[in-house]
Amino acid sequence: MGSSSFSSSFKVLLFMIPLAVLFGFVSVMGPRASTSPVILSNHPWLWSSFSSSSSSSNNNQLKIDVVASKAKAVDLHSTVVMAGVEDKKEGLFMSTTNKTLGVAVAAATNETHAVPMKAERKRAVTKLEKLEAGLQRARVAIKEASIGNQTQDPDFVPLGPMYWDSKAFHRSYLEMEQKFKVFVYEEGEPPVFHDGPCKSIYSMEGNFIYTMEVNKQFRTKEADKAHVFFLPFSVVKLVRFVYVRDSHDFGPIRRTVIDYVNLIAGKYPYWNRSLGADHFMLACHDWGPETSFSVPYLGKNSIRVLCNANTSEKFSPVKDVSFPEINLQTGGLTGLIGGPSPSRRSILAFFAGGVHGPIRPVLLEHWENKDEDIRVHKYLPKGVSYYEMMRKSKYCLCPSGYEVASPRVVEAIYTGCVPVLISEHYVPPFSDVLNWKSFSVALSTRDIPNLKSILTSISPRQYIRMHRRVVQVRRHFEFNSPPKRFDVFHMILHSIWLRRLNVRIQNDQSAVTS
Repeated sequence: MGSSSFSSSFKVLLFMIPLAVLFGFVSVMGPRASTSPVILSNHPWLWSSFSSSSSSSNNNQLKIDVVASKAKAVDLHSTVVMAGVEDKKEGLFMSTTNKTLGVAVAAATNETHAVPMKAERKRAVTKLEKLEAGLQRARVAIKEASIGNQTQDPDFVPLGPMYWDSKAFHRSYLEMEQKFKVFVYEEGEPPVFHDGPCKSIYSMEGNFIYTMEVNKQFRTKEADKAHVFFLPFSVVKLVRFVYVRDSHDFGPIRRTVIDYVNLIAGKYPYWNRSLGADHFMLACHDWGPETSFSVPYLGKNSIRVLCNANTSEKFSPVKDVSFPEINLQTGGLTGLIGGPSPSRRSILAFFAGGVHGPIRPVLLEHWENKDEDIRVHKYLPKGVSYYEMMRKSKYCLCPSGYEVASPRVVEAIYTGCVPVLISEHYVPPFSDVLNWKSFSVALSTRDIPNLKSILTSISPRQYIRMHRRVVQVRRHFEFNSPPKRFDVFHMILHSIWLRRLNVRIQNDQSAVTS
């Protein structure tokens, strides 16, 4: 009887040992599975940059990931990565807002952590963390929109091949309208600060500064609620009032910008918190890039909104914004918008303008007064209207001058003339959203001798499609006062919004490019 009882007990013991081992294995693996990063698959999105080593006709479609892992290495020249809200030491910010993101929240490392027996005291959520959580929700909404149904809109719904991803762009625009806040530093006195030209080739500098200053939708007086911070100096006014004419001394401009940033950094915590990564400046003058390098972090980290969007001069399409150059001689659009149908355009291609930079002399050498179909002029004949010539032309030639940008690009769009971008290293405006290949022609200097054969090889059907698309995208380049939805002011702001989505600001005074 005793032997039988011992045998039964021994069998039970042998049965329990494997169960105990299995339970221990599950206990160890459970926390590891719950904290491993969740990485959503790559998805082509609306970013597109022009390769700095080739002409602007070679586009590289960028991609976006929603990632919940700090350890993921990112090559920002080929990929735009959107990352989750993260606290450097304690892993990702844990709150009820994570439930709305639709993604699992992972720890910042791959280490295994045991589940604590007692609930820890919740850490207070900072204003910055709330701000970043809102941006994360926007990232997820944009990504989901790309694979969902088109969002309805009473005013305008972007559709067609002019957009890299019309649904993602539309959702991103709506998120911007709902969330985006800009803090404008009030320090500094006009005319160098809070002022700019509004009736010249540099008119967008002054128009944007003025519009941003009076805007009630996007401007906030509460700096803690701001996603970006605007440094409201005008490079055109710096050149006019600070630079000593013909001195070739950039020192006074450089010192003015250094003093201003030092003033801002000393008075507010925001510049030092991100090393300028959530700050932006703008310039339509071709000295804009040089001005930005007055302060190393301004040129390296900050969002630079530049007409001179030249990748050979350190313009970065991932971080910087291409600013459309618009020559508003009267301060408005009167007489600039509109043109005849394709069938009433008798001239194949047209250009008239000053000879400066390396490209225009080549254009004039090959085509000035050489062909009735290719009308290339240094100076227009007396009595001939520049804008009427654009309206009579199928294609408008837009060669770069000393700087890569040209107001002819927007002038062509205004008049319904298909732009022909002849440039090197130029990133056209809003190319993160707009597929320029669908409504323009991009050439390099070496293509100039073959200009006519290139343009005549475009079929009439394809030209008509391009003309129709030019007319459709025109609303994105129109200047309005006050601004209208989807116009040039909002598109510039949207480009800044996209760059801010690529940056996470952390409480340890550092910024992470996502």
